[in-house]
Amino acid sequence: MRLGVDFGGTKIEGALLDSKGEILVRQRVPNPGDYHSAVRALADLTARIEQAAGARADTVGVALPGSLSPKTGMIRNANSVWMNGKPFLEDLKVALGRPVRVENDANCFALSEAVDGAAAGGRVVFGVIIGTGCGGGVVVDRKVVTGANAIGGEWGHTPLPWPREDEKPVRDWCGRWGCLEQWISGTGFKRWAGMSAGDADKAAQAGDPKARVMLDLLADRISRSLAVVIDILDPDVIVFGGGVSNVESLYPSIRGKLLAHIFSDVLHTRLVQNKHGDSSGVRGAAWLFTAEEAA
Repeated sequence: MRLGVDFGGTKIEGALLDSKGEILVRQRVPNPGDYHSAVRALADLTARIEQAAGARADTVGVALPGSLSPKTGMIRNANSVWMNGKPFLEDLKVALGRPVRVENDANCFALSEAVDGAAAGGRVVFGVIIGTGCGGGVVVDRKVVTGANAIGGEWGHTPLPWPREDEKPVRDWCGRWGCLEQWISGTGFKRWAGMSAGDADKAAQAGDPKARVMLDLLADRISRSLAVVIDILDPDVIVFGGGVSNVESLYPSIRGKLLAHIFSDVLHTRLVQNKHGDSSGVRGAAWLFTAEEAA
């Protein structure tokens, strides 16, 4: 059996999966927001899940904000800044006493959907999370492509392509200027549109012309951003997650605009909404180990 943990900024959620990927037990606790307390909370949650299931997980995978530095082995780039610079993986191995793997949450989302979700069957999958923030993950042959510098898929911190005169760079929380996160995330959309994507969707369906224009502009910015990914990676499937992914009218609009930007006369890449939703974090974390490793 395998255990997956979604280590979020406000909550820690864990799920025990069987060999077929079915969730047997799923529980969550608040994230205390303090490093040592959070490690202990994760260990305690693991014990409670195993007690409820009457079984012990052979492996534990953890989806987390940020990533492990190949240089130091410490956490970096986490928006839960109290995690940065900490030996999270090593501390979890000691606390849990078994094999542990940690991976960026966007990578875990992409892996979950590639293994048995909306992107199943696609050899090359690009997972997109457009919610409060903006991120991405790359999966090839059901394996996460972390990359030589452990930043594979860090799409949200690349600049908006082909910017227009009214798209002046905005400073992002990471310190850079012009990151996609400031333009196409839910937070970014609310900044420049004056409303949430969900509210814009409702207003557009009710006939509000401004909301329709704002959503069309969002689709244009997303299509420009994905065109660069398609030109470089040429994925079989792009799967969307996060709150903005629930705006279903965006999908045909994005697809219709992509052909104007990609370096191709055809577009066979499928654009799909996620299947597992909030479960993708724990499921993807659990799939960090192969079936043989988790047996």
